[in-house]
Amino acid sequence: MIQHKVFLLSLGCSKNTVDSERLMAQAEASGIVFTEKVDDAETILINTCGFIADAKQESINETLAAIDKKAEGSIKRVYVMGCLTELHREELQEEMPEVDGFFGTRELFEVLAAIGAEYREELYDHRSLLTPAHYSYLKIAEGCNRACSFCSIPRIRGRYISQPPEQLLREAGLLKASGVKELNVIAQDISLYGYDLTGKTLLNDLVLRLSDIGFDWIRLLYAYPVNFPLEVIDTMRERENICNYLDIPLQHCNSRILKSMNRGIDKDQTVQLLECIREKNPDIRLRTTLIAGYPGETREEFEELLEFVETSRFDRLGCFPYFHEEHAPAYALKETLSTEEKQERVAEIMELQEQVSEENNRVFEGAVLKVLIDQIEGDTAFGRTEYDAPEVDNDCVITIGDTPVSVGSFCMAKITDSDAFELHGSVVEL
Repeated sequence: MIQHKVFLLSLGCSKNTVDSERLMAQAEASGIVFTEKVDDAETILINTCGFIADAKQESINETLAAIDKKAEGSIKRVYVMGCLTELHREELQEEMPEVDGFFGTRELFEVLAAIGAEYREELYDHRSLLTPAHYSYLKIAEGCNRACSFCSIPRIRGRYISQPPEQLLREAGLLKASGVKELNVIAQDISLYGYDLTGKTLLNDLVLRLSDIGFDWIRLLYAYPVNFPLEVIDTMRERENICNYLDIPLQHCNSRILKSMNRGIDKDQTVQLLECIREKNPDIRLRTTLIAGYPGETREEFEELLEFVETSRFDRLGCFPYFHEEHAPAYALKETLSTEEKQERVAEIMELQEQVSEENNRVFEGAVLKVLIDQIEGDTAFGRTEYDAPEVDNDCVITIGDTPVSVGSFCMAKITDSDAFELHGSVVEL
């Protein structure tokens, strides 16, 4: 039997990664082989991102590169799936007729059929991991019910659908059995988990049950500030294997802009929420995301955002320039800042945050911290503390010497130095 070989390129966020992993598990059960090198494949399958301009451009560039390979004869077929297709299918089909098939975010059956595989209901919980073996993501819901003015995710992903708790626990159990030590809980909005199933939040109950499975670390990502169940912060403080970390994208602090963004929260409520979270768990580290250059953002309103960054002392922070997305409600607003002005404001925010991060990290100097090792080069290991999510946060750079340390293992490290982006130290012999 001739095996169909596919090169899968998964772009975008961790939620896309989970989709790709689920597709791979289904396809492999039908005998499809996924290759590590594109030149070893007959088919290229690209899972695209369509959220912001840079991500869209990357997806387009990769698709064009795949088309070139098809024209050269080195591969036979090109398929494109995911978020970009969901937004721009007609334009893509017109501009790229060489692509053999375009599929949206809810067409798993159709993608499988195109590459010669069939869907198996009994494998719904199974995934072939694209992450390193020691950490993974658990997507607890699909879609989004929020109507943030700058965002096209509801258009791309549809209404919010919580995954049933029992199904998530089965999936988490499979991940634990495969060797996953760090489970990162994700959704477009984890705060809303369970409301569509029972009319109330189920997040804390789910986190407790995931904790009981026995993962070393459980991390919570992408909490919406409105209706976030604060009992989760109590659980985080009480359960040793739930990381003292929360990613809570706030996007802005100015009340007028928050109202225009349709965020459902104002500045005073935002500050109160942060104070409450930190009061409940003084050891928590907070990550947030901000948008600079929203339509109509005045210099005064931006200065207010700068002051907010300085006073809120976020441990981790990302800032993006506003992107005028044609499928988002804010597209009806008139842009008031040039691309260059928006980029300059982002740079101002990140320069200030660098100072804050440097001061926050200095607190760890002299401390002994538990570190999960992601990579080893010679006698140096690169890992993360519980305060750092994979791919987006700080590294802990450790001198390991002769200590037997391996990728995916934990060690205790004494921190001797720090900067805005890294902790430095050495393994502590225990």
